[in-house]
Amino acid sequence: MNILDATAKSIRDDVAAGRLSATDVCRAALDRISAINPSLNAFNLVDADRALGRAAEIDRRRAAGETPGPLAGVPIALKDNMDVRGMRTTASSRILEHFVPPYDATVVRRLESAGAVIVGKTNCDEFAMGSSNENSAFGPVRNPWALDRVPGGSSGGSAAAVAARCVPIALGSDTGGSVRQPASCCGVVGLKPTYGRVSRYGLLAFASSLDQIGPFARTVADAALVLSALAGADPCDATTAKEPVPDFSAALTGDVKDIRIGVPRAFVTDGVDEQVRRAYEAALDALRTAGAALVDIELPHAKYAVPVYYLVCTAEASSNLARYDGVKYGYRSRAAKDSLKEMYSRTRDEGFGPEVKRRIMLGTYVLSAGYYDAFYLKALQVRTLLKRDYDQAFDRVDVVAMPTTPTPPFKLGEKTADPLQMYLGDIFTVSANLAGLPGISVPCGFSNEGLPIGFQLMGRMFDEATLLRVADAYERSTEWHTKSPAI
Repeated sequence: MNILDATAKSIRDDVAAGRLSATDVCRAALDRISAINPSLNAFNLVDADRALGRAAEIDRRRAAGETPGPLAGVPIALKDNMDVRGMRTTASSRILEHFVPPYDATVVRRLESAGAVIVGKTNCDEFAMGSSNENSAFGPVRNPWALDRVPGGSSGGSAAAVAARCVPIALGSDTGGSVRQPASCCGVVGLKPTYGRVSRYGLLAFASSLDQIGPFARTVADAALVLSALAGADPCDATTAKEPVPDFSAALTGDVKDIRIGVPRAFVTDGVDEQVRRAYEAALDALRTAGAALVDIELPHAKYAVPVYYLVCTAEASSNLARYDGVKYGYRSRAAKDSLKEMYSRTRDEGFGPEVKRRIMLGTYVLSAGYYDAFYLKALQVRTLLKRDYDQAFDRVDVVAMPTTPTPPFKLGEKTADPLQMYLGDIFTVSANLAGLPGISVPCGFSNEGLPIGFQLMGRMFDEATLLRVADAYERSTEWHTKSPAI
């Protein structure tokens, strides 16, 4: 069997026991990336020397009798909006094309402390803005199941890398579904933790009250393993919570006989592809057969989630991206000669892509005098009502189940001319970010054209253990997660 067909847990066990060397695993990942990336465009950067150096260090530690860590020798890719000291970090934007950070993100420190080997940075929508991974300054990522299809966004490079067996684990960031959507489109597991569960220190900000880092994996057990390594309070990030971090792997019992699953049937209606609906209903049936109870719930404000999300996230993006002005770091226009104002204007015009400009303009508009109360403040009020809907639902149920995306992966270029249609694809994912809830997407079937479909579960804040338990029980009852693309 190919080394990279194994799970992260299996690789860790074999490296720790000396049956595999971390160096051999790393070389296998680098060889696979070299062979596959020209077709997928999933990686912006591969740092082979750094990765092989880390792998050799792990092998030395194991040989010396040290415990190499819970992710010993596991190759991991990072979305290209997470800082690694000395490694170029671009957010897939021209404005940061040559930026090299002088420090590591907290998630990088924690991964490496756990023995992981970071092999490179994955392509993404520019500054994580998009649902299809077509907004990268370095070209779109292609879906490994069908190269003419999108991999989902904005973390499409990370999802494609895991699906194509380049790495067993990758990290993405989820602002409105950008881990769960690509996971659905690429047929892998994607976990968005509770807001504050994982540090955002070293993550290039898009929308600070929504962003959260999460893992891609091929199994729920691997996602649980990575979350245990990443989670916990961080003095560098005041928004991290001091909640205790349980042993997420220990929660995967396979037993869901006491679980109540909320089903918002009125919400999962218009605009959902029939193939997605059938896969969703089949997933619910599988959990019912496993012993879980299905409970109908109402989410009366969920229909407003997309407009609320795009008001909040664009407002925060407008503020966060003001720092990219050509003065302190990043790209500076050479055409600007007359004034500081012209330098600002030309730098941002030349450095940002169309989608980023669109969102900055929308955010600046909704924060401007005369429109703040009508748009941004109103959005915050509805956000509170949306969170209240979920609080009331979780008085009756343990998790809420929805499709991850309303359609299977669409063709590259199919929706780029209609941003509104693209935004509506976020309908089932943005609520988790607005309410700060954990969510997970697991494979639940394929379309008639052989394209992956995802099943989404959302849980109570800081109750990832129950969320992972239910997702694992579903995974055990099916074989969708064992399928791999022919690429």
